[in-house]
Amino acid sequence: MSKIIGYARVSTQDQDLQLQIEALKKAGCEESNIYVEKISGSKKNRPVLEECLNLLEEGDVFIVWRLDRLGRSMKHLVAIVEDLSNRKVQFKSICDVAIDTTTASGELVFHIFSSFAQFERKLIQERTRAGLSSARARGRVGGRPALSYKNPKVQMAYKLHQDKSMEIRDICSSMGISRTTLYKYIKLVKQAG
Repeated sequence: MSKIIGYARVSTQDQDLQLQIEALKKAGCEESNIYVEKISGSKKNRPVLEECLNLLEEGDVFIVWRLDRLGRSMKHLVAIVEDLSNRKVQFKSICDVAIDTTTASGELVFHIFSSFAQFERKLIQERTRAGLSSARARGRVGGRPALSYKNPKVQMAYKLHQDKSMEIRDICSSMGISRTTLYKYIKLVKQAG
């Protein structure tokens, strides 16, 4: 038998959940099926939300008071609702009347939101690529500056290796570098001279 599961959240201990709980009950959610969490919405790990989402089964309806109680961002919100949709769980937001995947028009609105989120991601990617390209055109290159064979750490690693008095692992350990980095340093000095 399908059930209506509600989720209510506030960011601080001082905030009151009663408004959300009453709205969820009015929307048909039994109090025993309302999951309550007092945690910031920006937190990635929200154990009560995870528990609630894991309980949902095909045919259930997942309901929240407002969208901002559920998702950290549009991308996160879209991911949650798409996961619910794939599991054949309906989603409803009480205050955001248009977001109700139990209706055809509500599902359409959510897909439009989803498209906007995807569009936003692509715009950010394009801006990032354009910014990097512009920086390169001005002669700026990202990443770490090239390491010189004259660097004291490179010279020390090379000398310790050439001395043959220490094992490779001891050189790496004492200098706080990996084996790969040691060989990179040695190669730099050999190429220079």
